[in-house]
Amino acid sequence: MNIRIAPSILAADFAALGEAVAAAERGGADLIHVDVMDGHFVPNITIGPLVVRALRRVTTVPLFVHLMITDPDRYVEAFAEAGAAMLTVHVEAAPHLHRTLTFIRSLGVQPGVALNPATPVYVLEEVVPEIGHVLVMSVNPGFGGQAFIPRSESKVRAVRDLLDRAGSPAAIAIDGGIDRHTIPGVVAAGAEILVAGVAVFHTDDPAAATRSLKSLAMSQAHA
Repeated sequence: MNIRIAPSILAADFAALGEAVAAAERGGADLIHVDVMDGHFVPNITIGPLVVRALRRVTTVPLFVHLMITDPDRYVEAFAEAGAAMLTVHVEAAPHLHRTLTFIRSLGVQPGVALNPATPVYVLEEVVPEIGHVLVMSVNPGFGGQAFIPRSESKVRAVRDLLDRAGSPAAIAIDGGIDRHTIPGVVAAGAEILVAGVAVFHTDDPAAATRSLKSLAMSQAHA
């Protein structure tokens, strides 16, 4: 299993964002996770394409951009042009999901689908061929630092089963409450991309924290 660590800048110090991202990279970050919130789909407002463009200039790893926004079709092109390597839209916010995913792929960006905690896995069935990754939300989206929802492990297993039955190579990501305590269970369940915010950036040494989380995840994957 190819485990990847994606530190989430939502938990970083925005006054020193470049330094935070550089520290995560030194720790072996495989992706940088960028949470885009609009104050409508989720009760918080964060950043837009300009920040993604700025991050693209200072990082060498791919940007994993998570659109927690209403009407994502209006903005996917702007985020693709800004430098996103992966664009994730919420099934709950994309009424024409197949069209949205195919459009993202046409821009040369890997398309992904995020599922809120209360959204059933079967909603992916009709778009599996278009999916590059699935993001399982293990908290309700909108704010960092929330407690992991335990049932998320079984949800990851259900997504893994659906993808395997369809013969899909799509990766499974998980976001929310990911730390040293939750990593073993989610990796055992089949998660391959681990989004961690507080566990990386609310530490004295984000580089060391990233390295430690990745080592733990890799050891679990090969257990």
